[in-house]
Amino acid sequence: MELALVGLFVGAALASLFMAWVIGAGSSGATPFAPAVGANAIGTMRAAFLVGVFGFVGAVTQGGNVSEAIGSGLVGGTSLPVTGVILVLVLGAGLMAIGIATGYPIATAFTVTGAVIGVGLALGGTPVWAKYQQIAAVWMLTPFVGGGIAFAIASVLPRADVPERFSIPALAGVVGAVLLNVQFGFLGEAGTAGSVRTAVQRALTVDGVLSAVAITAVGAFAVAVAVWWDVRRDESGGLRRVLLALGSLVAFSAGGSQVGLAVGPLLPLLDEVGVVSSFAVLVGGGLGMLAGSWTSAPRMIKSLARDYSSLGPRRSIAALVPSFLIAQLAVLLGVPVSFNEIVVSAIIGSGAAVGGWAAVDARKILVTLGAWTGSFAGSFALAYGLAFVLL
Repeated sequence: MELALVGLFVGAALASLFMAWVIGAGSSGATPFAPAVGANAIGTMRAAFLVGVFGFVGAVTQGGNVSEAIGSGLVGGTSLPVTGVILVLVLGAGLMAIGIATGYPIATAFTVTGAVIGVGLALGGTPVWAKYQQIAAVWMLTPFVGGGIAFAIASVLPRADVPERFSIPALAGVVGAVLLNVQFGFLGEAGTAGSVRTAVQRALTVDGVLSAVAITAVGAFAVAVAVWWDVRRDESGGLRRVLLALGSLVAFSAGGSQVGLAVGPLLPLLDEVGVVSSFAVLVGGGLGMLAGSWTSAPRMIKSLARDYSSLGPRRSIAALVPSFLIAQLAVLLGVPVSFNEIVVSAIIGSGAAVGGWAAVDARKILVTLGAWTGSFAGSFALAYGLAFVLL
């Protein structure tokens, strides 16, 4: 292997590590526990610590799908050279750093996706329209689906005719059912991807739809019963523990989704280098995100928790449930998704359900929407222009 290639790969790896740090400091490090901090269920510094740990675990166990999509699924007919990878990562991280400095949540998924497509097309690649349609559908539907589900949950939880000792366990059961079917990178046969549910089926030597439904139902019921007992025993403490558990799951999902934005562009280069595995790259990306969460996430956590809506524990739960569901759907599809978009939309929906629009900062929302739109368009234009001139 040529020394020049090694040097370029090291440069790309450092750019990827910087991107991972920025992601941890910004979107994935801030959004998962922002509702919990807003509800005073956990302190800002402790939230940053936990989101780093769970984000790392998610990156290592669930990071493959989105990483592959970013690395080879956005542009056809070409593979990004090392210099193109460096350009993508520096542009994405630079725009994210601007968002962190100003306190506005620029969407990492938008910046990196725009940069990858811009560089790839400038180098003669062809558009992958089917993937673009899938990504656009997820991006456009997320605010309505996530905000709508959060609005519906937040509208039900305070009602006197829906006791929380039943409504909260029911929500926990739904989350448990989804978690049983989430794909992990090591639970399948021979170390392949698989779910807890498929692992149980394999251990019991059963197969088929009926056994899958039965195992999922039993697991969801067990989770619901445990939460029912905890909330019935100590309502305020039980709600707080449910909220922290949901925040941890969202942080885990953030790691599985967002690490692909940092390390995905590196994956096509691994065949050229030949001495680095994709698992090692995921671990490196996870560590970079962990470092970002521990060192710089508190500012963005405070911005999201305090500025978007006045949240209590119930509205925070209402925000985190759809956040987890949408994030896991995106990981399953291999679609890069913005956690800022997911959680902010859910926060708005849950806040509006109880406090009306007076509980939401309309100006902040409009500026955020502008930042989301501008991050994709700006990164695409910059990446295309710079790649066309320099590469």
